[in-house]
Amino acid sequence: MSDHSFNSSAAPVRSRLVVQGEFEVSNDPGIVLTTLLGSCVATCLCDPAAGVGGMNHFLLASHDGGAGANERYGSYAMEVLINGLLKLGARKSRLEAKIFGGATMAGRMGRIGEANCAFARDYLDTEKIPLVSSSLGGDRARRLRYVPVTGQAQMLFVAEAVPAARAAAAPVGDVDLF
Repeated sequence: MSDHSFNSSAAPVRSRLVVQGEFEVSNDPGIVLTTLLGSCVATCLCDPAAGVGGMNHFLLASHDGGAGANERYGSYAMEVLINGLLKLGARKSRLEAKIFGGATMAGRMGRIGEANCAFARDYLDTEKIPLVSSSLGGDRARRLRYVPVTGQAQMLFVAEAVPAARAAAAPVGDVDLF
C-alpha cells in the first residue's frame, strides 16, 4: 500500500516518528505520525471537525504511584497532547481517541503494558473522550501509522504471538491492519 492511498490529500506525505516520551500534533494533511510500541501506549486524538490531531507515546502510567511531570508518564503525556490540540483549534468536546500498545513483554517489563492500558482507558473515561477504536495487550509489538487530520490509523503486529494472546490483542473499532 502506498502512502498516497493512506492519505487521501494531494499533498506529499511526510512521516514523523513519535518515540517514547514524545508527542506530535498537526493540522497538516501531508503528515503521517508513526511509532513502534511494545509495552508503551500511544494515544491518538483527533478533532475531525477542526481537522487536527496528534499522538503521544508514553512509557509508564505513573511515577511511583503519582503523576510525573515528564512526557514518559501517562498523565503528563495526555495533558500536553490535549493542550497542543487545543492550541491548533480543537475542542475537547469533539475529540475522538484511538489507543494502541500495552503488550506484555518479557522480563521486567511484564506488567507495565497492562498498567499502561488501564491508565489510558481510565483517563479517557474520566475526561469523557470517546474511545472509537483500540488494539491493546497481547504479547506482540505494534507498528502504527496515524493521519492526525482525519484520525485514520493503520497498525501492524511486528512479532509472532502465542495463539492465546492473539484474541486478547484483537483490534476493536476502525483500525486498518497492514
